[in-house]
Amino acid sequence: MSDVQTAKELQQNIEKLKTEIAKIIVGQDEIIHQIILSILSSSHSLLIGVPGLAKTLMVHTIAQALGLDFKRIQFTPDLMPSDILGTEILDEHRNFKFIKGPVFSNIILADEINRTPPKTQAALLEAMQEKSVSIANRHFELDKPFFVLATQNPIEQEGTYPLPEAQLDRFMFALQLDYPSFDEEIDIVKNTTIQRDTKINQILSKEQILQYQDLLKRVPVADNVIEYAVRLVGKTRPKSEAAPEIVQMYLDWGAGPRASQYLILGAKANALVNGKFSPDIEDVQAVAKGILRHRILLNYKGEAEGITADKLIEELL
Repeated sequence: MSDVQTAKELQQNIEKLKTEIAKIIVGQDEIIHQIILSILSSSHSLLIGVPGLAKTLMVHTIAQALGLDFKRIQFTPDLMPSDILGTEILDEHRNFKFIKGPVFSNIILADEINRTPPKTQAALLEAMQEKSVSIANRHFELDKPFFVLATQNPIEQEGTYPLPEAQLDRFMFALQLDYPSFDEEIDIVKNTTIQRDTKINQILSKEQILQYQDLLKRVPVADNVIEYAVRLVGKTRPKSEAAPEIVQMYLDWGAGPRASQYLILGAKANALVNGKFSPDIEDVQAVAKGILRHRILLNYKGEAEGITADKLIEELL
C-alpha cells in the first residue's frame, strides 16, 4: 500500500475510532483528538482535571478501541519503583526469577501521578523516554506501541509531589479537562443511571498503529513551518532576543528544543487526521497550547497578576 493510500486509510480509521469512543465518552472531543495525536506520535499525555471527569474511563475506552493491553497504576505515597517495573523473587529451585510489573503493557494509566515521591515517578522516566527498563542489572525492551497516559488532580495539592521538570518534559501534551456543558451533562446522567451494556469494538490493530507511526515520520514538512515552530518556542525564552515584552515580564523559564520537535510531530499528526499530506502553520497552532503549557514557568509577578500559561501562549500565537 502506498503512503497516500495509508494516509487516507488512517483518516477513515481515526474517524471510526472517535465514533467508537463517543459511545462511552460524552463530549471531550478536543481532548480525545489530542490523545490520538500523541499516540500517532509515539508520545505520552498528561490529563489534568478535577475528579469525576471520566479521565480513567476515557483512557480505558481508548485502549479497548485500539485493541491494546492496558494496565492502571494507582500512584500513592507508599508506591515503590518495583511496584511499577517488577521485582526479582526466589523460585522453588532457589533461582532468581523476574516478575514483570505493570509497565510491561501497551497503555499505562498512571493515575494521580503526582501522589507519589520523585524516586517512584523517576521509575517511569526511562520507560517513557527509551521504551525500555533496566532492573537488577538486566535490560528489557518494552512491547510496542507503548504510551503513558497520566492523570493529575489540580485541586487537592496536600500530600502531593510536583512532577519534576524532566518528567513533565517527557509528556508531549498536558491536556486540561473542563466540566461538561449543560447538554453534555444531561446526556452523561441519562446514559449512566440506567442499565446499559455498551460494547466497544476494536477499530485498529497493533500493526496498524505501528504502521501509522512509521508513516508519520515520512510526512514532509515545509521549511517555513519548521521555522515557525522553532521561532514560536524561541519566543517563550525570557533571555532570548526574540522574546516579546510579555514573556520577559512574566516568565522565569521557557520551553526547550523538545517542544519544537513535538510541535512538528503534532502538526504532522493533526494534518494526517484532517486528510492533509503535509502540515501547515495552522496545524502547529492547533497543537501549540497542549505542547507548551507545561513547558513554560510563570514568575511570581505573572502568578500575582493572574496571568495563565494559556493566556500567554495565545498572545504569542
